[in-house]
Amino acid sequence: MPKIVQLETFSNEFVCFVKVTSEDGYSGWGQTAPYNADITAQIFHRQIAPWALGHDCQDIPQLIDRIQRREHKFPGSYRARAIGGLDTALWDMAGKRANKPVVELIGGTTGTLRAYASSMKRDITPKDEAERLTRLCDQYGFDAVKFRIGAECGNDIDEWYGRTEDITKSVSSALKGRAELLVDANSGFSVSRAIEIGKMLQDWGITHYEEPVPYWDLEATQMVTNALEIDVTGGEQDWDLAIWKRIIELRAVDVIQPDIMYMGGICRTLHVADMAASAGIPCTLHSANLSLVTLCSMHVMKAIPNAGKYLEFSIEGDDYYPWQRDLFVDDPFGVQDGRLTIKDTPGWGIEVSPNWLANSVHKVSNLSDWQPSAYGALYDNPKLT
Repeated sequence: MPKIVQLETFSNEFVCFVKVTSEDGYSGWGQTAPYNADITAQIFHRQIAPWALGHDCQDIPQLIDRIQRREHKFPGSYRARAIGGLDTALWDMAGKRANKPVVELIGGTTGTLRAYASSMKRDITPKDEAERLTRLCDQYGFDAVKFRIGAECGNDIDEWYGRTEDITKSVSSALKGRAELLVDANSGFSVSRAIEIGKMLQDWGITHYEEPVPYWDLEATQMVTNALEIDVTGGEQDWDLAIWKRIIELRAVDVIQPDIMYMGGICRTLHVADMAASAGIPCTLHSANLSLVTLCSMHVMKAIPNAGKYLEFSIEGDDYYPWQRDLFVDDPFGVQDGRLTIKDTPGWGIEVSPNWLANSVHKVSNLSDWQPSAYGALYDNPKLT
C-alpha cells in the first residue's frame, strides 16, 4: 500500500493544478474547480493535505470519505473543490500505475463521445450568435448546440428587452433540423415566466432547458419540470449529497448535470450518477471550460450507464476565457465530426504546460516536513500510520 508523500499545487486566480506523488515514485495530476482557485489552493494545503499525507494512495473512495469526516466542521463548496483536486490527481496516478486510461478503471471504454457546442455569450446579438453556431457546425461537425437566454440570475429581467425570444427564433431558424438545440437560462426566471418561455422553446424545437429558475429552489424547478414537455436540466452548482438526494427524489429535473470539480471529484460524481441511474434519470455532466474538467468528464461519461446524449464542450476561445490559454502541451480533446476523442494513454493522458507551471504559484506539502496540529496529532497523525 504505497503512501502519499508529497502534494503540490500550481495556481493562479483561475486554475489550480494538483500533483500527488507516492513513495514508490508514481505521480498524478488533478485540478480543483476553476475561479478563485488561489483560495482553493490555500484550503488544499491547510485542510486536505494533512489528512492525505502518509496514507494509501490506492483506495481513493476511502481516502476521500475519510477527509470529509475529518473536516466535518467545514462542509461546503470550497472543501469539495479542494478535495476534487486530490481525487482527480489520484485517479490519474491510478491509471498510470495500471497502464490504463481512467475510463477503463471506472468501467468504460476509450473512443469517441458526442459533444454539444456550448456558447457562454449573452453580449452577442441573435443574428451573430446564429451565424457563429452555424459556422461552428460547418467547421467542426457539431450536431447539437447550446445558447444563452435570459440574464444570469436575472429575476425575469432579460439581458436586453426581447433578446430571449429573438435569439430563440434566430438560432432555431438557422439550425432546426440540422442540430439539436439547447438553451441555458442560468437561473434567470420566475416560475411563471420560466413556464411561459418553456412553452415558446418547445414551439421552436428546443430540447434542453437548463436552470430555468433559481437553482437553489428545488420546488420551483420541479414545478417548471412538471409543467413542460421539454427536458428541464440542472445541478451544476450542487455538491452536497443530501441536496442531490432531494433533487433525485423530487425528480426536480429531467436530466442531472453535476460538475466533477464542483462535486469534489470522480468518486462523488459517480455516486450521484449512480443515484440518478437507480431512479432512471440521465446524467449529462457540466463542463463549461477547456480545463481538466472537460477531459475528466469525457472519461466519466463513457463509463456511466445513464450517460446523456452528449457532453458540453465550450466553444469560447482565449478572447472569452484568456485563463484557459496553453494549459496543456497538446490538445487533449480531439474534436472531429462533433465528437471528442478519449485516448488510450494511461491516466488522463495529459501533460500540463511547463510554461504555465513556471508562471504559477507553487506550494508543496511533504510528509517528511509535515508537523501535525494538536487536532491532527490527537486524532490522525499520518506519521504514525
